[in-house]
Amino acid sequence: MALQVGIDTIAVTITSGTSLSQQVNLGAKALHGIAMPAGWDAASLTFQASVDGGATWLEMFSAGAVVNYAVAAGQYIAFDPALWRAVNAIKVRSGTSGVPVNQTADRALGLIVKGIN
Repeated sequence: MALQVGIDTIAVTITSGTSLSQQVNLGAKALHGIAMPAGWDAASLTFQASVDGGATWLEMFSAGAVVNYAVAAGQYIAFDPALWRAVNAIKVRSGTSGVPVNQTADRALGLIVKGIN
């Protein structure tokens, strides 16, 4: 079996009783997808983004709308990496900023990243 070179997984957890992960530094890598955990309380995924290493957090928008992915437990969600090229760090949210969804257990997600060429 051949492995794809340069692809890494960064673990991020949304802890029980919360809807927002801690800061994840992407550095010189772009987000290509998320591997969802086997357990997930029904909610979409949205993101906060930072272009200055975490000093400022902004809602992630593209084409005038919040970047929002419909997800379910046990799925792999592919992203357009072009959206993430200038993002230095992210926080992953269960739900939206207006309607966050607290997870009922710790939820470990896998951020699939690859170096920016």
